[in-house]
Amino acid sequence: MKRTIFTLTMLLVTVASAMAQDIKLGYFSYKALLQSMPDYSVATASLDKLRRQYADELSAAQKEFNEKYELFLDQQASLAESIRQKRQADLQTLLERNEDFKSSADRLLKDAEKQLMAPLHDKLKAAIAKAGEQGGYLIIVNTDSEACPYIAPQMAVDVTEQLMELTK
Repeated sequence: MKRTIFTLTMLLVTVASAMAQDIKLGYFSYKALLQSMPDYSVATASLDKLRRQYADELSAAQKEFNEKYELFLDQQASLAESIRQKRQADLQTLLERNEDFKSSADRLLKDAEKQLMAPLHDKLKAAIAKAGEQGGYLIIVNTDSEACPYIAPQMAVDVTEQLMELTK
């Protein structure tokens, strides 16, 4: 029994050693690669423009609310009770509308970012798969997440340049 366990252990060690010499590992920075893609600047410029438009609209809405609120504060003592209540209700409605718009703008910006970046992510995924197949890599690791704080350079290959060429 001991002899069988010893033999199986030695066999597994030999197979593992043989396999380790054939295994190729690659690594790259997803973020750096994404930012190096030609279409990245176009997508981020479109997103920045959209962000500015929403920010300008939110700023204008906030300014309108502030002006109406200041006017209300100046006049509230001289207003009839029913008019004061109506203006308070109008201000509350305006505030809620602005908050709804802000929430909607945040959601729409996230959706726009996903839509603008989706083709880039798809292109990058395809390039990673192609590099993996071409280079015979078992695994290509994204180093951005810090899940792999150390990769021995003699045991793995930096595939960033190859991926940059494939994503052009």
